Amino acid sequence: MFHIRKIKLEFKNQIYLVMFSLLMFLGLVTFFIVSSIMQDTMIEENKNRAVSMGVNLSARLIEPILTMDYFSMKKLVDETVLLSNDIYYTFVLDNDSNPIIHTFHNGFPAQLIHVNKVNEARTFSQQYLDTGKYRVYDYALPIFVDTNRLGTLRLGLLTTRVEKITRRIMLTALFSTVFSILIAALAGFLLFRPMTRNIKKLHEASEQAMRGDLNIHSAPVLQKNCWDIMNCSQKECPAYHNASQRCWYTAGTLCKTCAAGDYAKKILSCQQCKVYKACAGNEIQSLAESFDYMILSLKNHLAELNLTKEDVSKQKALLQTILDGLPDFVSLQNQKAEYISVNQAFCTMVGKTQHDILDKTARDLFDFPHGSTYLKEDIKVLETGKPLVMETTGMDTSGKKWIHVVKSPILKKNGAVSGLVSSGRDISDNKIIQEQLCQAQKMESVGQLAAGVAHEINTPLGIILGYAQILQEDVKPGSQVLEDLQLIEKHSKICSRIVADLLRFSRRIQSTITQFDIHHAIDDVLNMVEHTFTLDHVEIEKYFGTDLPSVKGDEEKIKQVFINLLNNAFDAIGKNGRVSIRTFFDSKNHSLVITIADTGSGILVKHLNKLFDPFFTTKGVGKGTGLGLSVTFGIIEEHGGTIQVDSRPAESKSIESRQASDKAPWPYGDYNTVFIITLPVSKNNKLEKY
Repeated sequence: MFHIRKIKLEFKNQIYLVMFSLLMFLGLVTFFIVSSIMQDTMIEENKNRAVSMGVNLSARLIEPILTMDYFSMKKLVDETVLLSNDIYYTFVLDNDSNPIIHTFHNGFPAQLIHVNKVNEARTFSQQYLDTGKYRVYDYALPIFVDTNRLGTLRLGLLTTRVEKITRRIMLTALFSTVFSILIAALAGFLLFRPMTRNIKKLHEASEQAMRGDLNIHSAPVLQKNCWDIMNCSQKECPAYHNASQRCWYTAGTLCKTCAAGDYAKKILSCQQCKVYKACAGNEIQSLAESFDYMILSLKNHLAELNLTKEDVSKQKALLQTILDGLPDFVSLQNQKAEYISVNQAFCTMVGKTQHDILDKTARDLFDFPHGSTYLKEDIKVLETGKPLVMETTGMDTSGKKWIHVVKSPILKKNGAVSGLVSSGRDISDNKIIQEQLCQAQKMESVGQLAAGVAHEINTPLGIILGYAQILQEDVKPGSQVLEDLQLIEKHSKICSRIVADLLRFSRRIQSTITQFDIHHAIDDVLNMVEHTFTLDHVEIEKYFGTDLPSVKGDEEKIKQVFINLLNNAFDAIGKNGRVSIRTFFDSKNHSLVITIADTGSGILVKHLNKLFDPFFTTKGVGKGTGLGLSVTFGIIEEHGGTIQVDSRPAESKSIESRQASDKAPWPYGDYNTVFIITLPVSKNNKLEKY
């Protein structure tokens, strides 16, 4: 079996071959087109010549035909034949196609009579005839006198002259085409040779760059450089005596005509410079110059990348040091839930080194069943893309521990999960503080309950004591009734003192009136509750107005109002919600307005009218006394203000609630309960910027 070997040509040979083939093709096409046009032109010219001679001869034959002057007719047709060597014959036919006169010497060929006919509607008819010996163009022209046809003139022209001229033209065209192809091929060779040499040099430079050598230069050396053309002597210019790089590629040049910046910013101005016009070459040279600039930029970028790599390594070490210094344990996992980075606190927690932890999952690090549980949580976060926040318990040598854990997905730009970051904190101390705070709130509720009871008991005690003292005046001294009344008076006074002590304990009868800033009061309360709210992911949003006037009243009691309302909001939300606190000045009513809104469960419409009643609560048994909002209402009323509530149930099947909610659109967005407090401000009170 024979194998055909594929010949691989160099690029320059390919160019030469393509160029020569193209020239050859164009030359041949031109040759055939020109030849065809010239041949058609000669045939057309020959036809016009024959028709012209035929028309002229027809006009001259009219009189001899009418007079039947055969001698004159013979003379005319013979003279016509003698006009040119390519006129083969001439003869005249009458209307019955009988020959009248002809120029044939060996007899008239009868077969010519019917080979070419012309009717009255045409001026002439042309027919190509091959007699075997000669090739002839036969022309038939009708002879008319006015509208009467006298006969037909037939004229035969040999093709010898046309073919001879056409052959000569074709030879001339062929010679011209071949000569033009040779001249064009030589010119192309001289033109493409330096171009292919530069391309080869550029190819060698690219291979050298791919081998890692970036100290290359492929652009041709300029005859004159920018400092020569501009007569420049600024040695501090980066383009000065830098022959390996063009000045329009160099950033920071000192030429007055150059724009500041790199190539992209200055090239438009550089294209108008005489240096660019004098030094810029063809596309191959521009490609070589661009390649040199690209290699130089690549070299600079590699240097920058090396510096960046060193800086990233330092930053990575610094970040690891910072993470190791954190008391919280932090870990980073990939899409397979494998640990790829942990801090020292995490290593201490699991009792392993970082080397033993990396590329492992939670199942490999923790005891059964905790490891499997943690791994399932990690996979759930990776699959759903939703963070996981929880509080869990554990035991160590010091006893029970509370751990607050947050597992958050790492999202790509397209929203896909690429990993998982986890952090955990020991919140055992915070739990203790929270329990203490709950206990304090319970004690506060007990105090509020005691204050309410004391307030209610104080009036009947006064009546009992008063009537006991009045009745003592109407009884006899030393009687049993007097002793009984004195005993009632004594114990009534004891009860009165107990009530007074309860009121002083609850601070319901003493007020310290000052001029204070409402924003400072709110911030003090938020500082107390913020940590508790954060543990259950309840976010507090503040929208404080500017240039608000100060408030006159008992700041501690106003703080108690905010504590009660925030606690109610916190209880209504539970976990994962928002509380909004907004303040603004109502210039129309000259009052300060504070709104506290939450995204909690809301309040049923039927409960709104009873909300501020003492001992009314919607909370479960043991979760509220019903005095918080009652005390809040009393404090606001004591300061001359008002408090209102607007609420909608977040999820309720109550027909009453649904009907109420259908009356008007809800204006508070996704907040379900809003308390609106107004506090009067004196018109003489000067506005002070917070």
